[in-house]
Amino acid sequence: MNTVKYPTEGTIKAFPLRGIKDPPYRHDERLLMLEDSVECLNLVPGLKMSRQDKQDLVAFLRIL
Repeated sequence: MNTVKYPTEGTIKAFPLRGIKDPPYRHDERLLMLEDSVECLNLVPGLKMSRQDKQDLVAFLRIL
């Protein structure tokens, strides 16, 4: 995990995208599809991605 520091917002943890096309996902390999991984991230309080946002994110990740 990388740490990124933004001057106005502080420090956040950024997850590397290496291996994004090779499931399973997560450190414990419990997510078998990229869609599952995006849905898991959507559980972050305050994120509230719409269905279209999630589909767009998955499409973007697949072209990396």
